[in-house]
Amino acid sequence: MSSELAYVILTPYSLHKSRTGGILSRLIARSGVEFTAARMFAPSPELVAQYAEASISQDDPQEMRIQELIRDYIRQQLSPDPQTGLRRRVMVLLFQGEDAVRKVRAVVGHHARLRRTGETIRDTYGDLIFDANDQVRYFEPAVLAAPTVAEARKKLKLWARYSDQDGGVLENVIAYQPGETPQRTLVLIKPDNFRFPTGRPGNVIDFFSRTGLYIVGIKLHRMSVAEAMEFYGPVREILRTKLKDLVGNRARAALEKEFGFALSSTQQQALADLISPSFGDDQFENIVQFMSGQFPSQCPPDQQHKPGSEKCIALIYEGVNAVAKIRDVLGPTDPSKAPPGSIRREFGQSVMVNAAHASDSPENVLREMGIVKVGENNFRRVVEEFYGCD
Repeated sequence: MSSELAYVILTPYSLHKSRTGGILSRLIARSGVEFTAARMFAPSPELVAQYAEASISQDDPQEMRIQELIRDYIRQQLSPDPQTGLRRRVMVLLFQGEDAVRKVRAVVGHHARLRRTGETIRDTYGDLIFDANDQVRYFEPAVLAAPTVAEARKKLKLWARYSDQDGGVLENVIAYQPGETPQRTLVLIKPDNFRFPTGRPGNVIDFFSRTGLYIVGIKLHRMSVAEAMEFYGPVREILRTKLKDLVGNRARAALEKEFGFALSSTQQQALADLISPSFGDDQFENIVQFMSGQFPSQCPPDQQHKPGSEKCIALIYEGVNAVAKIRDVLGPTDPSKAPPGSIRREFGQSVMVNAAHASDSPENVLREMGIVKVGENNFRRVVEEFYGCD
């Protein structure tokens, strides 16, 4: 069976209710196909109209009445807000693998009035409520997904065509109260969350949702060696100079055990001065390898700018006091020192393998966003490489 490309669209309501993490957890853990790309959209009226028109399909296993509900929902809920004029946020996720469309659709589920379980995403997060006269009282699909391979191809090509003008890091999509000053911050869901298909990436995002901030950018990123070296460059000198006491203590203990005699404090300091730069460089190598999949010392110069083998999710959150709110939920670098309920306490293992990164200042937000380039259109690249540019 050949590989397929499938998509899932998180509706504005799902994003507003901070259900992103729970939905993503199920898709990654249960679909059995690879998560390959993600992009935020603020759909224009033109994109909404074309997508709504394409939502009616004779091949869709859902009854025509449900399809018409979905078409009308797209027209109403994905269009710009009639009260504020602001475009609404949606998130599009791409998955690739054998039988991907059917597998993703199975996790998404379908609407039926008699379903009362929580097995699928729509069972848990969607609603279809009828009144006593069999009229629809309330409808929320939670996510949108193609029913067939042909429908996935048609609709993905449509979203790819609009992915530059309607997608990326979104601007002017959140309404703020007078006097509120929004701020942005960058989050990386680190590679330790992707060692095998698990709900951990979504669970980490779910923790961040308690901040009340808004996701305005998302990208599935494979950090190159060059990017990792630049991203963590400020840490390198700290590792070379600030770990002298640790290095000196460990070197002194090892030598005293090996040779059976005591060393003086002066000798310990000399050991620290000699060894700590090399120790810091080794730790820096490990960080780069952890984020990119390759040690910089073993990566040829002409390969350093190629995407690495390790996967992470880059997110941009927006809201009042965003930097501090995200850092507070994340917790300190060392998971053993993080408070209960923080991300690093719950998911971290060590100072390096600590679940997520978040910018620690507005200045670093700009620097780090410039390296990761969350607005880069990997979504369109994946779609065009898979289907061709016709």
